[in-house]
Amino acid sequence: MKLSFTPHTLYFKRPFKIAHGVRTSTPIVIVELEHEGLIGYGEASMPPYLGESHESVLAFLKNVSSLIEKYKDPFEIDTILKEIDSFAPDNSAAKASIDIALHDLIGKLQNKPCWQLFDADKNNTPFTTYTLGMDEPEVVKQKIEDGNEFKILKVKLNGDNDKAIISNIRSITNKPVAIDVNQGWKTKEEALMMIEWLADKNVLFVEQALAKNNLDDARWLFERSPLPLYADESIQRYNGIDKVKDCFHGINIKLMKCTGMHEAHKMIKRARELNLKVLIGCMSETSCAISAAAQLSPFSDFSDLDGALLIKNNLFDGITFTEGKITLNDMPGIGVTMK
Repeated sequence: MKLSFTPHTLYFKRPFKIAHGVRTSTPIVIVELEHEGLIGYGEASMPPYLGESHESVLAFLKNVSSLIEKYKDPFEIDTILKEIDSFAPDNSAAKASIDIALHDLIGKLQNKPCWQLFDADKNNTPFTTYTLGMDEPEVVKQKIEDGNEFKILKVKLNGDNDKAIISNIRSITNKPVAIDVNQGWKTKEEALMMIEWLADKNVLFVEQALAKNNLDDARWLFERSPLPLYADESIQRYNGIDKVKDCFHGINIKLMKCTGMHEAHKMIKRARELNLKVLIGCMSETSCAISAAAQLSPFSDFSDLDGALLIKNNLFDGITFTEGKITLNDMPGIGVTMK
C-alpha cells in the first residue's frame, strides 16, 4: 500500500462564533491510500484543543509511511492500526485519517459500503442536529430559516446571555434543541440552575456542562440533572469510557478524538454494555470524514454530523440529508467521491 497526503484549509461560510472567540478556518489534511489501483480517502481535521496542526499531522504521516508500505494486505487492519497507534502517543486526528482511508479502501476492494461491513441497518440512521453559532438574534433567526429542513437544532452556550439566547430561539421555533456548553459553565450549582431552567424548553440533552477533568462535580450534577448529560471533551478514547460511566448519561464519539472508525465502533459497543447513550459527532470536516462517521450512525441515539454544511470549500461529495435525516448511499467504502 502507498500513502500520500495533502494539506488543505477549510473556511467557514461565515465567521462562526463559539465559546472561546471567533473561528474562521480549520486546517485539514487529506490522505490517499492506494492498493491494486484503488484509492481509499481519509481526513484529519485539527481543532486547536487536540493540539494538532498541519505540520504535526504531516510529520506523523511521513514517519509512518514506510510502516504502512510494508503491509501488502489492507485486510490486516487490526494489526496495521494497532502498530500505527503504538508508533507515537496522541496524534489522534492523524491516526484517524489513516483509519478512514483503510476502511474506504477495504470497502472498495470488497465492493461494499462500510455500513454493511459493520452490519449496520442503513435505514436506521438518526436525524442530525443543525448547529446555531453564538450570534446576534437576527443572525440566529436567519440560520434557523436556512436550516428549516432539519428537525433538531444544536445550540452553543457558555454562561453569557444563555437565557436570552434560548428565549430568542424559542420565540422563533419550538424544534427540539441539543445544548452544547463546551465546558462553559463554571460551577456545578450554575450548571444545575441552568439545566433546571432548560428542562421545560424542549431540550433533548446537555453536552459537556463543566470542565472536562472535573468529574467529581460532573457526578454530582449527573445525580441531580433533570436532563440527560453527554460527555464530549471528558471522553476521548475507548480507555476513558469506564471513567465517565457514572458521571454522564451518554458520550459523544468523534473520529478525530478516538483515532477513527475502528475504535469508534469498539466504543459504541462498550457504551452499550454500560447502558450509556451514544452521540456520533464531528469537528469542522469535509464530507470525507463526515461520511465515514455516518457509516456508524445507525448504532447511535443522536448524531451531530453537519460539519460539512458549515464550510465553503467542501472537497467531497458524500452522504446527504433527507429532511435532516442521514441518508447513507450504497457506494463502496465510506461513500464519497472527490470533487
